Amino acid sequence: MGRRIRQDDYDVVVIGAGAAGIGAALAAAHNGARTILIEAGPMIGGELISGVPIDGCLSTAGEWVVGGVARELFDECDRLGGYIGAINDYRSLNVVALDPEVMKVAVVNLVSTAGVALLLYSLADDVVVDGTRVDGVLVRNKSGRALLRGKVVVDCSGDADVAIGAGAAFAIGDAEAGDLQPVSLVFRMQGVEARPLLDFVRAHPEHFGLAEYADKRMTVADAAAALHAQGLAKAFLVADGPLMRQAIVRGDLHRSSMIAITPVSLARKEVSVNTTRVGNLDATDTDRLSAALPDLVAQVWQCATFLQRYVPGFEKAVYSGLAPRIGIRETRRVVGEYVLTGEDILNARKRPEDGVAKGAHELDIHGSGVAHTRRTIKEGGSYDIPYGALIPRGVRNLLVAGRCVSSTREALSSARVMGTCLAMGQAAGTAAALCATANAWSGDVRSVDVRRLREVLRAQGAVLDGTR
Repeated sequence: MGRRIRQDDYDVVVIGAGAAGIGAALAAAHNGARTILIEAGPMIGGELISGVPIDGCLSTAGEWVVGGVARELFDECDRLGGYIGAINDYRSLNVVALDPEVMKVAVVNLVSTAGVALLLYSLADDVVVDGTRVDGVLVRNKSGRALLRGKVVVDCSGDADVAIGAGAAFAIGDAEAGDLQPVSLVFRMQGVEARPLLDFVRAHPEHFGLAEYADKRMTVADAAAALHAQGLAKAFLVADGPLMRQAIVRGDLHRSSMIAITPVSLARKEVSVNTTRVGNLDATDTDRLSAALPDLVAQVWQCATFLQRYVPGFEKAVYSGLAPRIGIRETRRVVGEYVLTGEDILNARKRPEDGVAKGAHELDIHGSGVAHTRRTIKEGGSYDIPYGALIPRGVRNLLVAGRCVSSTREALSSARVMGTCLAMGQAAGTAAALCATANAWSGDVRSVDVRRLREVLRAQGAVLDGTR
């Protein structure tokens, strides 16, 4: 005998509790909406708790372009003793470094304080559609199935699961070439001595990515010296440098374009390492994604051994942790009312009428093995993401945020990073709340007064203006 399906009604239903989903749920709740956040896994935070640094909050030129919910998270990490802050890789990026173990606590604290209902271990199993409206999302977990109905649904699944279930058009990767950016597994090492590592960078800059942002007018030697002066264990080994290149040839290291090292805890002398990859894998194919795990884990161990043997500062370091899940850079992108393009990113296009979030990460397409395409935004600046990029065509009460944003592949390679996802999530959650709590809402998210939306976002700390 089948179980009865439970039904619960909310103002806003958010699917996926990564950076975009956290941003959306907090923003919706902050703006008075009764909100539920649904996550398929055992913990909220997504890549925020992986150890990888937060890209996209600052531009290459060093301006903060993301605030609001992101700042709330950073402030909570700081209060708990797990915030290192903004650091420069003296290659082309400014990132935010923090302790992923502390971030696990911070995201739960903020979601709980905001009054967001939370449903873990719950998979969005199907979508109930009434014409062009999402009537509800069917969720399956150990308790059975539940129909969660929201006046507005925000799809932050990363894979556009709800949007596609509702009939939205989508694209995936490079359809003509069959390319998808590789999946990765971030790991951590403890007991890393920053000073010997930085001495090595300064003495042998040929092994590292340095001084790639021409407008900064730094030589490689200048950049190595500045990294040394910064004093943190931040370094970026590159595959076209002799150390990595020769190790790959010898078989001492997997084929990758980089080994990105970032501090996560000064007290533990702990760093995260982002390097592993399995390419051209459609991460919506669960069998193939699952089969990639042993390869990624083998790469982790091989890289940890390489660092201990060949990189000063790692001689006595030990492996200390693994990201809670495989990191996915690219799967499905919805086709929205506006499609964000590579030209928007590279030309730092501003949208004073309808921009609701900013991005600042470089155009950054990882390939299989050592392949990697990167291009810096004009003047090291930022671009605006219009509200239309968050609205899937043909669905009235659905918004998207995060990796499934309406964009070309080139644009997604920038917009996919966590800082930008937090900003998009805040914009989507705020818009959803404005719709759901309005006295006479049309039922269509397109009816939002975008000028009013921008005013609310500004008032709640979002950065929308005044950046290069």
